[in-house]
Amino acid sequence: MTDDLPADPAPRPAPRPDGRSGGRDELRALGAARQRTVDEPMFTAPGLPGTFRLQLFTAAGARPVAVATQIAGEEGMGLTNGAERYAGAVWERHCPDEEVPPVWVERQLWWEGSRQETRFRRVVFAGADGYRPYGPCWKAITHEELRDLVGAEVAAGRGAGYVPRPAEPEPRLVFEEFAVVRLGRPEPFREPGCMPAGVRWRRRWTRQVLPRRGARTCCWYHGGDWHTVSAMALDVLKRARAQGVEADGMEEFALAHAAAADATGWETEALATLFSIADAIQPDSETGYINGQHRAQALLEAGVRRTVVLRHVYEP
Repeated sequence: MTDDLPADPAPRPAPRPDGRSGGRDELRALGAARQRTVDEPMFTAPGLPGTFRLQLFTAAGARPVAVATQIAGEEGMGLTNGAERYAGAVWERHCPDEEVPPVWVERQLWWEGSRQETRFRRVVFAGADGYRPYGPCWKAITHEELRDLVGAEVAAGRGAGYVPRPAEPEPRLVFEEFAVVRLGRPEPFREPGCMPAGVRWRRRWTRQVLPRRGARTCCWYHGGDWHTVSAMALDVLKRARAQGVEADGMEEFALAHAAAADATGWETEALATLFSIADAIQPDSETGYINGQHRAQALLEAGVRRTVVLRHVYEP
């Protein structure tokens, strides 16, 4: 078996919809007595930095089930952002003759004390173009349901074969105020109905003059008023600096501020993401992102003027 994929895979017909409901009846219908035929602790996809543990369960006549496990903060792309490309790489490498991608289940391992919950989640795709699934939708699946689905025990950990990358000099994490109009052009790869690729300069300047407020029902990113959240974030940043709060304490500090301000659930969650070391908006440069493209798109579309981003500052 090789880690290299064909440069130009043969065209494949578009698969049937991937059971978009992702419901319990569908899980029961997919259940079969499979065996774990692959347990690869450091699976990598060509051209995509990042590794994860791949467990692949197969049986004759049954759809393969792939379980990807990764530690939050590993080098490279996380499971959520890389769902389509990771699933496509596993499909092409390990089960290329299947008409549809393997049933894809991810497990992001969060550190102790994180507000994020470590759990299995099934990713249901709307379809695929070649070996690239598209239209992911996340569904809850319990460990017991997953075990029933594959007909075998599924390991929940990262595995003994995980080899952390050599430690690099630790940067100093700094939250800072940032002019939204200076953010690079986002290229959101999901929510195509409400997030067309990028925000052109003319449009972003127009929104600065004629801002858009309020919530929309299309997706989480448009589910509230980013003007309100960004104003709260700037206030949190000012107060935290006066009190000497370190970067790793900013999320908890922001949550306390939101509670005192009687913020809505969406506002609280959105504010927390801006001050999460693992989830903040992180401009890579003026033309790119480490994280936060979808929120940046929503901020630009709303005409928000200033918000808070996270910088990694390396000391000389």
